[in-house]
Amino acid sequence: MKKKDKVKDLEERTFKFAVDVIKFLRTIKYSKENDVVKYQLAKSATSIGANYEEAQGAFSKEDFNYRVSICFRESKESNYWLRIIKATNMSKSAKLNYLIQESFELKSIFGSMQKKIHYRENY
Repeated sequence: MKKKDKVKDLEERTFKFAVDVIKFLRTIKYSKENDVVKYQLAKSATSIGANYEEAQGAFSKEDFNYRVSICFRESKESNYWLRIIKATNMSKSAKLNYLIQESFELKSIFGSMQKKIHYRENY
């Protein structure tokens, strides 16, 4: 797979993740506590793809690296909120396990990208 294809696949994957999270959040009932978690998850999940898109248009290596680091942190945060939803039984949706797994995989992808970036910078 060419680098350009990998970039496009990750752009689509992060976009799909954000859309899937938004649709999933619509299934969680209203309460003050639930709304706090839903708001935080919506912000972190949509931020992953937005920052990856920004990284593709970065004007410098530093800007690209910064955007990838945000993607990593937001992936970790999304995984956290999804695990909170599962642990507190906010949702019984079968989609929840898929979203937890996808957030974990995105976290791993962006973590790997960060390691490669830092390795190249140091050598």
